Amino acid sequence: MSQASAGPAPEAADDGALRTLAAAAFGLPGLRDGQLDGMRALAAGRDVLAVMPTGYGKSAIYQVPALLLHRQLKRPTVVVSPLISLQEDQLDGLAGALGPGHAVAVNSSHSAAEQERAWQAVEHGDAAFLFLAPEQLAKTSTVERLAALNIALFVVDEAHCVSTWGHDFRPDYLGLGEVRERLGNPTTAALTATAAPPVREEILDRLRMTDPLVLVRGFDRPNISLEVIRHHEDKEKRRAVVRQAAALVRDLHGPGLVYAAKRKDTEKYAAKLAQKGLRAAAYHAGRSAAERDEVHRQFLAGDLDVVVATTAFGMGIDKPDVRFVLHADIPESLDSYYQQFGRAGRDGLSAVAVLHYRSEDLGLRRYFATHRPDEEALLAVLDVLCDAGTPVSPQSLALATGFPPRRVTGLLNQLQDTGFVTMASDGAGLAPEVDPAAVVERAVALVAARERVDKSRIAMMRGYAETHRCRRQFLLGYFGEDLPAPCGNCDNCSDGSSARTHDDGAATAGSATASAEEFPLNSAVEHALWGRGLVMGHDDGLITVLFEREGYKTLSRQAVLASGLLRPLP
Repeated sequence: MSQASAGPAPEAADDGALRTLAAAAFGLPGLRDGQLDGMRALAAGRDVLAVMPTGYGKSAIYQVPALLLHRQLKRPTVVVSPLISLQEDQLDGLAGALGPGHAVAVNSSHSAAEQERAWQAVEHGDAAFLFLAPEQLAKTSTVERLAALNIALFVVDEAHCVSTWGHDFRPDYLGLGEVRERLGNPTTAALTATAAPPVREEILDRLRMTDPLVLVRGFDRPNISLEVIRHHEDKEKRRAVVRQAAALVRDLHGPGLVYAAKRKDTEKYAAKLAQKGLRAAAYHAGRSAAERDEVHRQFLAGDLDVVVATTAFGMGIDKPDVRFVLHADIPESLDSYYQQFGRAGRDGLSAVAVLHYRSEDLGLRRYFATHRPDEEALLAVLDVLCDAGTPVSPQSLALATGFPPRRVTGLLNQLQDTGFVTMASDGAGLAPEVDPAAVVERAVALVAARERVDKSRIAMMRGYAETHRCRRQFLLGYFGEDLPAPCGNCDNCSDGSSARTHDDGAATAGSATASAEEFPLNSAVEHALWGRGLVMGHDDGLITVLFEREGYKTLSRQAVLASGLLRPLP
């Protein structure tokens, strides 16, 4: 359990008080599965990791106990959010629910005078919520000012950004665990819309959470129809994407998203759709901040039929009436795919998710998943740390090595993962009497392991695209969820192939049952060659295991039992 900062203890919050406050202050007369559990834990001082889709109500899990604690103790809640647009959306929502002034943000979109007024509102006890970007917490002055507030809750939104195994890693998130310690280990809530088991574990580890309540809810989105369209020629695929996007806007009477892997392709698709009379815009990191903000604004306002985007678009987008999400290219993982198509149908009405798949496109994803650590650069950083003998700031490391600051951050991330290099408020430090060559060797081994995991996730993405089983069963199995029967709302269920696969597997049902009994879902196992793993699924005598160092592997139950290579762990 978290060790809260010194200060008066909160009064015990019973379920009735939390329900009453949720209804009165936030207009939530009924709570979804897991919401009350999370509220109760945070109010009692226990850390919470909530993995729930956008629109499920993750924010309420911290907002209700935060307001309760503020009313009792006048202690504020700090919310770390990666994008200014997300912060402003949350501010608007809280202002609408509680009135102006209850929530403030300190970010670059506000003038220095406005930021100072926000700080004073929190320090005087007027504001219950303070929103910050993670890079601001790299400033010692910011952390010191926060420490003086004796905060009630520390909330990390979009928490998958803390994980280098995730699909949207942000280096600025890596320091949040150390910041949390400097704040006295306040009770912490980590929130994300999707996180496979290895991402969840890294979130807990990076944020240094102990005895947390882990809530995983709502992975199944049964209102979204899942479909894969296979192509042989690239030109054929491109024409099909444009044709289908235009048809879906017309037939479903709602806006949609098209995801493409390359920036130039977002521009090309948007131009083609505009030629068909659609209101279409491209969104990618190469456009200016003002241009991206305008596309974001137009989409939320209903002024665009289609946004064609790279993965740069979508985090925190809570537009309920998105009717379709098309992927013109295969994503790098099912984690990313789930996050992206999950932006459809948040109003609970029917929506469509289509992957346009060409097996040749997997080569691009494998290329992106190939990591080659720069051993000479790692040694250069280590040499500076060795010579200094004391912690060195990232800025000083950049000056000493001649590397750009962003590259220094990446190198420090790799070195920190080895356990021999630590980061503190005064900079990076190297453990005493450590051979730099050994540290580099360890870093290279970790990067190689990460590459194997990334490539295994691409293989799972290919498995989803090429399976004849129910796609929803395959997808949920990836996240360790069991869907006993075919969903009836994917292309394989519609054309009968999932039923045939299901019937063909009936003869081996005994084998599948035996697999589940020997190696239960989500149970820990150990392989003689690949080490520890987690059982993610069973299918017709096959076992899918997620190994810590190797990624996803699909194994024959008969083979592993005969060889004795896989054994259950207690």
